Amino acid sequence: MKAPAGPSVRFAVCLDNRGYEASLEVAKLYRIVPDDDAARRGYLRVVDESGEDYGYAAPRFFLLSAPASLRRALDESTRRAPAVTRRRRAGR
Repeated sequence: MKAPAGPSVRFAVCLDNRGYEASLEVAKLYRIVPDDDAARRGYLRVVDESGEDYGYAAPRFFLLSAPASLRRALDESTRRAPAVTRRRRAGR
């Protein structure tokens, strides 16, 4: 992990996708799902390219402490994204 985790850290940038090329993209921003058990074991729970959340080794990511206005914008953006993904998978 490259930055201290705190309540305002909800996003991270992938630094290393080796072994997970289909699930993670280097330099891409990912949403973090709070998971204290995973954190104790050195993992982050991340919503990956599948749209599901999975645990990945924390050193693969750089945690971001974003300003409140950016967090709100990203929250809104990522809330809308799953609906688009579901429509695409259904062939609409």
